Amino acid sequence: MSVGPLVVEIICIFVLSAYLLHKYGNWRKQHPLVTIITFISWYFSLIIIFLIPLDVSATFYQQCKADHDSTKNSPSMPVEDERTTTTSAAAIISTMVTNNSDDYDANATHRRSVRDAVNCQEPWSYVPDILPIIWKIVYWTTFLLTWAVIPLLKSYASAGDFTVRGKLKSAFIENLIWYGSYLVIFGALLIYVIVSPKLNIDAAQLQVIGITASNTWGLLLLVLLLGYGLVEVPRKYWAESSKSYLLNHTYFQVAKLSTEKSEADEELEDILEDIRKASDVIRYNHPLRKHVNTIIEKCPDAFQDSLSKHLDDFQEYDDRRAIQMPSEKDLVKLHQKVIAAILSQRRTETQWNLMVEKACKLEDIQQNEICASREFHHSLQPQYTGWATHICTPKVEWYWKIVVEPVCLKVLAVVLVIFSFMVIWSEVTFFSKNPVLSLFAVFINIAKQNYHYIYIELACCIIITYLCVCSYYTVFKIRIFNFYYLAPHHQTDENSLLFCGMMLCRLTPPLCLNFLGLIHLDGHVTGENNMIETSYTSIMGRHLDVLPLLENGFYIYYPITILLLCIATFFNLGGRCLSCLGFQQFVGEGDMTTDYVSEGRELIKRERRKQRRSLDGELRRKNFQEKYQQKADNYTRRPRAPGSDSDTSRGSVGSFSNKAKYSRMPKCDDHVELLRQDEPIDFNEETVAEFTDELSGYSSGGGKNERSNGVGRYSHKSKPRGIFDDI
Repeated sequence: MSVGPLVVEIICIFVLSAYLLHKYGNWRKQHPLVTIITFISWYFSLIIIFLIPLDVSATFYQQCKADHDSTKNSPSMPVEDERTTTTSAAAIISTMVTNNSDDYDANATHRRSVRDAVNCQEPWSYVPDILPIIWKIVYWTTFLLTWAVIPLLKSYASAGDFTVRGKLKSAFIENLIWYGSYLVIFGALLIYVIVSPKLNIDAAQLQVIGITASNTWGLLLLVLLLGYGLVEVPRKYWAESSKSYLLNHTYFQVAKLSTEKSEADEELEDILEDIRKASDVIRYNHPLRKHVNTIIEKCPDAFQDSLSKHLDDFQEYDDRRAIQMPSEKDLVKLHQKVIAAILSQRRTETQWNLMVEKACKLEDIQQNEICASREFHHSLQPQYTGWATHICTPKVEWYWKIVVEPVCLKVLAVVLVIFSFMVIWSEVTFFSKNPVLSLFAVFINIAKQNYHYIYIELACCIIITYLCVCSYYTVFKIRIFNFYYLAPHHQTDENSLLFCGMMLCRLTPPLCLNFLGLIHLDGHVTGENNMIETSYTSIMGRHLDVLPLLENGFYIYYPITILLLCIATFFNLGGRCLSCLGFQQFVGEGDMTTDYVSEGRELIKRERRKQRRSLDGELRRKNFQEKYQQKADNYTRRPRAPGSDSDTSRGSVGSFSNKAKYSRMPKCDDHVELLRQDEPIDFNEETVAEFTDELSGYSSGGGKNERSNGVGRYSHKSKPRGIFDDI
């Protein structure tokens, strides 16, 4: 027994959850309550996923001990037989010792099997009586978060009311759709229990019906998401190996996203114009002015600045304005609209930046494929810093992105295809008890017989992780969920973080129950009455006994529909149907698809020109600053004669250097003034000293050789020009 693996795994899950939240969220800007609830939902969901393998290995150990105890204490087996079995085992061992050395390995294997038939090996991570407590805490916390806290908090944050009571009321009304679907399932199960003569209703069974309704809703959604992800995840990596196809697909997405971005910007501008009108009508002394100020605080900073400049708080409104004045309900709707519009504008802006960056990288790869020097050249500046610049050299980067990476992606796609086929086969055949057709159940049973607990835990972790990846990949891939978007670099909004936490809490319990059924560790699938189930199933799975309809039918045969969904996804039937209905999809070489690809290519060219202009401007400013600093340093190091006028004039600058820093230099030529307006110079103390020395040199006859021929700006013989000489 060792608590170490459990503690280490809990700590690692904590670190992983904190890293993911830091990567996608921004805890400095988002509300602390959003950060805490999102972290708890992610952390507890990952605990369920990564602690299930420990529960599986502990269950196999308990089953082994139970079988050994039942055999030892069986009344049909007399004590003499047990002694005879032990004596025969000892005889076998002595016979093995007397055999030749060539048969030693086979005899050792047989000897170990005889010993294991009597003594069960304890798993390296076995901790008794702790996992049931963890499951109860984790499950009921996630249950409360997914059905009560997170939906209300999401709606509360997006509500347009100005009071806590009003926000809670709006949040509850908005969540009636979610609660309605849950209550429909709960009511149907309750009617089934009432009608059935063999079932009685009590408080415990009502609690079980609630758990069943939650898991049934989750399983309905899980099968839909999993059937799509099992095909799309391998296809995604295979498509990424072909850079030309991926680039055209990116162009297509850029063109569609450009339309969405323009619509989001236009919608926000219209709402801001409505806010400006409301602000002009509702003045400082009106009771609704505080609500208008609350709405203005949600607007962009530039709009707030422009609004404050033209706001006249002392202008009285007349009767005509009083008639056109919006009501409190109108302000509530306006507040809700501006919150949704700002979220949509930020989401599209983030998606646009990431998509443009992806398209530029793919164009660089396409251009470097025909590079004869086999060195990777970036069209823009590379993003590598620090030690990465020494490792990722241009030649190494070329071989990785042009030669190695496509091959690795194709190999990974083939491996994932095999894994998806194993999942589909196991989902379709896991109800078969004799013979066992589920591939995952076969592999786990082989490891169980040899007490390879590390292999069992590793295999379970890989299987359930792949199921989670395929399920949650679909959540942020399907168009109906596009309002929620997880963007890295701290660009994910609070609404998307809460939605992700809610979906994790809602889909993880039924996904784990489905996984336990795939490996035949659920007694309702195997039909064994004396089978010891996992601690997780004892909390989540025994409720099926209350509802035989779900136990014998729905939970076993409904996952078979994954096969139909995978076939539909493979032939892209959903995308083709949406394309026929007018929702443009990337389904092949069509006229509309070609137009979108061409439009996306032109948009990327425009973005590249903007980025080049920006980089060129920064480079010019940097070169100008370096050149000017070098000139100032050279002038400072130039030797001067002691007691000269220039030295004296230079020393006199210190008294008024601060004033001269912001004033125009006297007696300055008009051409120099025009050039200065074109490229302004920061007049610091050294600059003023340099110009003062030159001016003092003009008056004292210094620099005569350069300026006596009349070419210079000033001549010691000429009269200084006045300000009105050009008139």
